[in-house]
Amino acid sequence: MSQPAAAIDLGTNTARLLIGSVDAAGAIKPLLVKRCITRLGGGFTRERGISEEACFRTVATLKEFADEMERYGVTQVRAVATSAVRDAVNGGEFCAIILRETGIRLEVIDGRQEGLLTLRGVLAGLDATTGNLLVFDVGGGSTEYTVSTGMNPLFSLSLPLGVVRLTEGKRSTEAMREKIVRELAMLRAELDARNLRRVLDGATLVGTAGTATTLAAISLGMTDYDYRRVNNHTLALDEIRQIFSRLLPLTPAERLTVPGLEQGREDLIIAGILITVATMETFGFSRLKVSDFGLLEGVLLEELLPVC
Repeated sequence: MSQPAAAIDLGTNTARLLIGSVDAAGAIKPLLVKRCITRLGGGFTRERGISEEACFRTVATLKEFADEMERYGVTQVRAVATSAVRDAVNGGEFCAIILRETGIRLEVIDGRQEGLLTLRGVLAGLDATTGNLLVFDVGGGSTEYTVSTGMNPLFSLSLPLGVVRLTEGKRSTEAMREKIVRELAMLRAELDARNLRRVLDGATLVGTAGTATTLAAISLGMTDYDYRRVNNHTLALDEIRQIFSRLLPLTPAERLTVPGLEQGREDLIIAGILITVATMETFGFSRLKVSDFGLLEGVLLEELLPVC
């Protein structure tokens, strides 16, 4: 078994830490998993990028992560930053602040890297890794779509569809829906141009990250999150629509009374479900398989078992 290492996924809404090792069979053995909703993309603007308040929140969280890594004696770490940092005009300045204040060196990855690392992480926890897959990762600032045949990636594309981006940038549910439909139409055209739509016939749709795991937790009526029950849980499109209809008329505060909905997602879940439903409708999927594994696990695997 390899020595423990750490992976950090700094997303537009959530920062996550995984400390663990990988055994001879390539299975992840976690020692610590920690996450915090920092809303790094909150208050983001094209002119100034990441807000000062979001920077302060994120520095505080990454200091906690640095303390945990020191406690576990971790010397090998890979920390990746995604949509908010790569889109920010002050992204370089933000990374410099993080390095100075926490000692953590952020690697800003592009959308294709994000999609491929997410696929690798998802495959590590999926109950069936054969057949064709469409994996989508709904983030705070972007959503990555990756098509694969088993472990062989065929296509990956990042779309500017994120729950923070949509919630703070659009004034109504209908405006969010229109943006999502436009972006997915371009994705469908791209898949058609590459003759990949046929790969989706009979494929499994896999959703990872906060929206998908929240839908599973609500479906299961969870009061205490259990990744083992969430991972590989399957939801029908009709059930997802019912959850949406249940949440939409509630205020954000009222949504927090729904078992399975984590604080910090109460306003963002609507945009996330809109992306999920539109994805299923656009590509003809009636069922969604949920993965609790994703980018974070993919980063750790890539660090400890790099693909040659």
